[in-house]
Amino acid sequence: MPSQPPSPATESTDGAIRADIVAAMRDLLTLGLSQGTSGNVSVRAGDGFLVTPSGIPAETLRPEDLVAMRFDGGFAHPLAPSSEWRFHRDILAARPEVNAVVHSHPTHCTAFAICGQDIPAVHYMIAAAGGPTVRCAPYAPYGTEALSAAALNALEGRMACLLANHGMIAVGTDLRKALWLAVEVEALCRQYAVALQVGNPVVLPDDEIWRTVERFKSYGPRSRTDG
Repeated sequence: MPSQPPSPATESTDGAIRADIVAAMRDLLTLGLSQGTSGNVSVRAGDGFLVTPSGIPAETLRPEDLVAMRFDGGFAHPLAPSSEWRFHRDILAARPEVNAVVHSHPTHCTAFAICGQDIPAVHYMIAAAGGPTVRCAPYAPYGTEALSAAALNALEGRMACLLANHGMIAVGTDLRKALWLAVEVEALCRQYAVALQVGNPVVLPDDEIWRTVERFKSYGPRSRTDG
C-alpha cells in the first residue's frame, strides 16, 4: 500500500471532492439515512482518500474538516478520522473500481441488520446492489479489523451490504452513485419489511436478477455529459 501522503491532481479538484462529501453527509440527514453524528463518507483522492472526521455533526461539518488519509492508515490533521476509517480504507484498497463509500444507519436496513438477515430478491431493484442478495455481514465491534474483514466478504461481488446489529454500506464508482444506492437499498428494505407484514414475499429467481444486473450497467444517476 502506498505510504506517501495523498496528492490530489489540483487544489480545485480537492476542493470539489470536499464540497461533495460535505453535501453528501447533509443529504444523509435530510434523506433519513442517518442521525446525529452517525454515518460517514469517503472518496478516493490522489494517492489516498478523504474521509469524514469522528464526532462532527453533519450540520456543522466544513470541507476543511475532512481528513486526508494514506492507505497505510496515516494522516496529518488535527481532527481524528471516522472511527470506521478502516473499512473505508480496506474497501477502496481492495476494489479499484470503487471510488466512494457511504456508511449509515437507516431504520429499515438497520432493522434487518439487527435480525442478522440477508435481503433476498423481492424486487428487481436489488440488481442495483450487484446480485440476487444484499448480504448481512456477521457482527464485529465498530472500527475493528474484524468488522472490516466481514464487510469485505459481504461486499464480494456486491455494491452494498448490511452490517449485523449496526447499519449498512453502499459503494459506487463515484459519490453520487454510492449515495443513490444507499437510498435504493433502504427503500428495498422498507418494502420488504411491509411485504412481510402483508403476506409471503415472492423471491425472484437468480437468473432473472443476473439478467437485470447486466441491464443495470447503464442504469442509475448520470449527468448529461455521461453519454
